[in-house]
Amino acid sequence: MMDTNLKGKTAAITGGARGIGFAVARSLAAEGADIALLDLLDTVEEAAQRIEDEFGVHAFGQRLDVTDQDATNTAFEAIAERLSVPQVLLTAAGIEINGDSIDVTAAQWRKVIDVNLTGTFFSAQAFGRGLLASDLPGSAVLISSMSGEIVNVPQWAASYNSSKAAVAHLSTSLAVEWASSDIRVNSIAPGYVLTDLTQQIIDREPELEADWISRIPQGRMATPQDLTGLVVFLASNASSYLTGQQIIIDGGYTSI
Repeated sequence: MMDTNLKGKTAAITGGARGIGFAVARSLAAEGADIALLDLLDTVEEAAQRIEDEFGVHAFGQRLDVTDQDATNTAFEAIAERLSVPQVLLTAAGIEINGDSIDVTAAQWRKVIDVNLTGTFFSAQAFGRGLLASDLPGSAVLISSMSGEIVNVPQWAASYNSSKAAVAHLSTSLAVEWASSDIRVNSIAPGYVLTDLTQQIIDREPELEADWISRIPQGRMATPQDLTGLVVFLASNASSYLTGQQIIIDGGYTSI
């Protein structure tokens, strides 16, 4: 049987107050992990309390702008003090701004890159620093996207696609750099997942939903819960020899 028990470990989840981050946090807590949720949303403390009440693990939530390096370092230090040095990381904080590339402003471009790529790096950096200083093993799961592998249509999202392709290569870079210290880094590349972010896009452009689903062999968009089993596997000892990989989970979208 696979060893997915995470009891005695702390998991840090950025973008953890809702969507993919919150769904994965619940699944990690079900495996016994203590949970630290980091998110810009004011509801992050409430989300952590819900996990603590439901699963009986220790959990806390803290507001964090992942593009702020100093604040990110401070947040990970707080996790170590309140729980323990995080040995599991999920980077679920992300944004998308769609539009024709010729119309993208400098501010829009930088915002997407700053949150999706730079924010992911700062979180992984703080995570790795804590493990190396404590001589502990760990597993980071960085959320990329199938959009880092292909150009999905009909919407245009050059900044998002570029940021997610970079996240995938960031994960392999860190995996090689930290392998000798028993710190594993992998990325997952979801397809269309019905999150609050995706719903906002659909609300603005309702015709997109039917178009997207028509291109997915499984005939539906993913729910956040569809990703949880993969992340638990990557976070646990069940995948102890798996690092530096990107795993696409898209209902078959990129297979055709």
